[in-house]
Amino acid sequence: MLAVIKTGGKQYLVQKGDKIKIEKIEGNVGSAAKFSEVLFSGDEKSVKVGNPLVKGAIVEGKILKQAKAKKVRGIKYKAKKRYKVKFGHRQMFTEVEITKI
Repeated sequence: MLAVIKTGGKQYLVQKGDKIKIEKIEGNVGSAAKFSEVLFSGDEKSVKVGNPLVKGAIVEGKILKQAKAKKVRGIKYKAKKRYKVKFGHRQMFTEVEITKI
């Protein structure tokens, strides 16, 4: 069984047992997470495509980790103005294991 879920402004293709890293959601490690924005669900025999969402479909998962990603570095620079700034950013993420579709 496959499903396409939408969370954090992105779409993810998931199936039971998958571990995905998504934008940070509220919850503690070990608690359940429910995704109600399901855009597609189906397998080889039956397919449900939402318009835009599949009604009544819920994907459940278990939160494995709340952490920060690797640092992304950037530079601002203006030519001939003696201006250069380096900066970095570590985005928060949540790792979720899909348990039920």
